Amino acid sequence: MSLTSLIVDFNSYFASVEQQLEPRLRGRPIAVVPMMAESTCAIAASYEAKAFGVKTGTLVRDARRMCPGIVFLEARHEAYIKMHHELIAAVNTCMHVEEVLSIDEMLCPLTGRYQNREDAVELARKIKAAIYAQVGECLRCSIGIAPNAFLAKTASDMQKPDGLIVIEKHELPQVLFSLKLRDLCGIGEAMEERLHAARIETVEQLCTAPKSVLHAAWGSVQGNRMYEMLQGNPVPHFATQRTTVGHSHVLPPAQRNETDAFAVLQRLLQKAAMRLRDMKYVAASLALTVKYPNRGKWHDNISFNETDDTLDLIHAMQKLWDKRPPKLGSPMFVGVALNQIIPREHATGSLFPEGRNREKLNHVMDKLNQRYGRKSAYFGGAHSALGSGNTRIAFTHVPDLKLEDTERG
Repeated sequence: MSLTSLIVDFNSYFASVEQQLEPRLRGRPIAVVPMMAESTCAIAASYEAKAFGVKTGTLVRDARRMCPGIVFLEARHEAYIKMHHELIAAVNTCMHVEEVLSIDEMLCPLTGRYQNREDAVELARKIKAAIYAQVGECLRCSIGIAPNAFLAKTASDMQKPDGLIVIEKHELPQVLFSLKLRDLCGIGEAMEERLHAARIETVEQLCTAPKSVLHAAWGSVQGNRMYEMLQGNPVPHFATQRTTVGHSHVLPPAQRNETDAFAVLQRLLQKAAMRLRDMKYVAASLALTVKYPNRGKWHDNISFNETDDTLDLIHAMQKLWDKRPPKLGSPMFVGVALNQIIPREHATGSLFPEGRNREKLNHVMDKLNQRYGRKSAYFGGAHSALGSGNTRIAFTHVPDLKLEDTERG
């Protein structure tokens, strides 16, 4: 009765959705790209393409060389979001989805008889069958089952595609020893270096290290949590708390100039401000990122009184933009992020809330955009970029289509 968590992880999700929607693509190597350009890279690859070494981050020109006959498709994020909700509905017919972890991952709690291995495996197979029948044959998933969500996530990554792995407490920690440190969720490049500094080179050494060593390596109670999770102990799973709202965009060649780059930033900022108000949050700082050829990059931020007013945010962004260094080259990528966000009711406010008289204007613009499409009402600085900054899916954020650039009929 040690199993408490089941994670469904959809394999090569964007590429699988494309193959489901377009039968001619099934069985063929495909790569999904943000735009049709040789200078961009794959954001997803089908398993047929992965067999040739093509993966997320592979440049288009390299993918052509590695995999002759590969098909490139421009990302259709609205389609991925719609199918994401269909998949949630399918899984919910079998077991309650407790939390959506990302566009291609969801967590289900195991209770009652499903905490037994045989019943949990039966449930996993039922989920796979429901997805096949209700959504489509191309949407394969790997399912991990374990005593806590961390180990369930680990198990879901151990067999792909179409895997089903169960980790029981009596198998720990030996069942993890064949993994690499970076295979474990929460251990990236920087954390791996810190573990190496603590003389932890392998997962076996990580699993057998005292709790005090992990606490010191992480520098926080997260090290204690990692110790408990690796032992298979129940550790409360905290839903991700949003700390920023932002958008970014890879500029097509025609927009790789200062004027168009700033117009795209205005477009992205206006989308972020609308999302912020929909969440009933305010922001106290704004950050800009611009990337240039040869890996050049400019990043800076500005602080201000807590606000969700679009014009206030545009004025802050203009001040920040005017501070950028000159002659860095042609911008290739722009991003804007609203940071230090808190619920509106927790904001201290200002003695002179200049944006308060624009609350009705923001409200009316938001309603128009939600009803008639995001190009219905906007501030003029974004006019030349109306075709840019459309729906994009981040790793842990599934956009709400009512706030995105879909057409209204």
